[in-house]
Order: sequence, then structure tokens, then C-alpha cells
Amino acid sequence: MPKAWPALDVRFTAVTPEARTQTADLLAAALDDLHPTAIEERDAGWRVFFASAAGRDAAGRALARLGPAVEPVPIEVDDEDWARRSQETLGIVRVGRVLVTPPWLTPPAEDGDLVVTILPSMGFGTGHHQTTRLCLALLQARDLSGLRVLDVGTGSGVLAIAAARLGAASVVAVDDDADAIAAAAENLGLNGAERAVTLRHGDFRGMTGLAADLVLANLTGALLIGQAGTLAAAVAPGGSLVASGLTLDEEEAVTTALAAQLAQAGRLVEGEWVGLRFDRR
Repeated sequence: MPKAWPALDVRFTAVTPEARTQTADLLAAALDDLHPTAIEERDAGWRVFFASAAGRDAAGRALARLGPAVEPVPIEVDDEDWARRSQETLGIVRVGRVLVTPPWLTPPAEDGDLVVTILPSMGFGTGHHQTTRLCLALLQARDLSGLRVLDVGTGSGVLAIAAARLGAASVVAVDDDADAIAAAAENLGLNGAERAVTLRHGDFRGMTGLAADLVLANLTGALLIGQAGTLAAAVAPGGSLVASGLTLDEEEAVTTALAAQLAQAGRLVEGEWVGLRFDRR
């Protein structure tokens, strides 16, 4: 029997483009603390996936309090339907030298390009979400040759695989979601990266020995603020932290939290999303 994923069809009731943009910004901010596993933009609104029905239902109640601008409707989406529609809509994403492609497409790679093949799953990380693209861009701003990389909240493994492709000496990818680890393992196989990337299942906040020259943290604004000390402590002397998953509204609080131990060295913005790089002083 196909696995079904709990989701919300969040319909926008606004009519004008300006009002719809305002609604999308409002929804993005609200979802930041509701832990969705994926967001699919649709004509009439967003389809938002969750790891459990309980999480979906709690999010539905929270979003209902936003008022008449949105209408959250709970649904179940089976894997086969999601995979079929992914093949119809997902294309190839280029970020600098990195091309992220689903396995059914052949990217037009040029000399020097690095191809990362990702089977679409229910998590962020196919390369199509702004936060992943921001991380991929910041990842390429530093020479990774010989560096140790830690990918916190790896999801599909796209950032970990890209880091290995870019020359990292070792990559450790951590996630507390068993489905994410399974998806990442499948993608490692698709890319022949099983030896280049080590997967660890569990909560990074309770793990030891995670020091790295480059730490990737595509999380949420709330997590980046709450775990700023833990993330900064994982950055080795002379190392860097790449952080994303935060919105423009959260940027000041995230920067303040991380700047207590690290120095800001880079910033990229795409829409309402921000990517930041911090270096250890």
C-alpha cells in the first residue's frame, strides 16, 4: 500500500497580485515555526507537507488564526501521486557550477560543471527551494579542497553531495528524521557518493565530535537562534558557517545570535529568504 503524506492545501483568498504576495509572506513567516517537511507552490496557494498528521493538524489550527487571507484544508497525498507530478513539473536547477537534476533528465553540463542527481522527496533540498539555492551559492564562495564539512539537517543530502563534488575531504550529514536519512542514502547511491558522505541519524544537539571546517545549517530562523551556540561551537578555527532557512524578518535576530561567536562574512537574498556566512574569528 503506498505511503500517504499528511498535507495542507492552503488556498489564498486574495485576488490582486499585491495581496497574494502579502499573503505568501505572511504564510512563510507563520510556517517557520510549524516544521513543514516540504512546500509546493500551486496556482491557488501552497501545498504544505508534514511529517505526521498531528503536526499537520496543529499547523492547520495555527494557520486558521491568520484570518480569511488563507484557507488551510487537510489532505493526504500518496507517494506515487507526488512522484508522478514531480516528473511533470521539476526541472534542472543551476547554481554557479552546480547543476541539480532529477534522475529522469540529462543536464546540459559544461566544462567545470558539477552534476548532483536528486530523487524528489517530501523534504526541502531538491535545489528548487530558495534556501537550498542560497546555500549552494554560499558553498561555492569558499575553496572546499581538503576541508571537513558538516551538513546539519541534511534532508535529501543535496548540500552534502555538492560539498563532496566541490572537493571536501570528508562530509558528515546529520538529520533526526529517519525518512530524510533514507532519502539521502538513496541519493548518495545515485551519485556514487556513499564513501564521500557519512550519514548520521539523530539530533545534532546531542551529538559529539561534530567539529568541521565548514558547517552547513539550512534550518529555520528559530533553530538558528536557539542553537547558535551549538552551531558556532562546531566550527573549527579558521572555519565557516553557512546558514539559511531564515526570512528577512528574522535576519537581525539570527545575526545577533551567531555574531556572539562568529564574524559575518557573506550575505545573499532571494525573495524573502536569506543566506548568511559567518567565519570563526
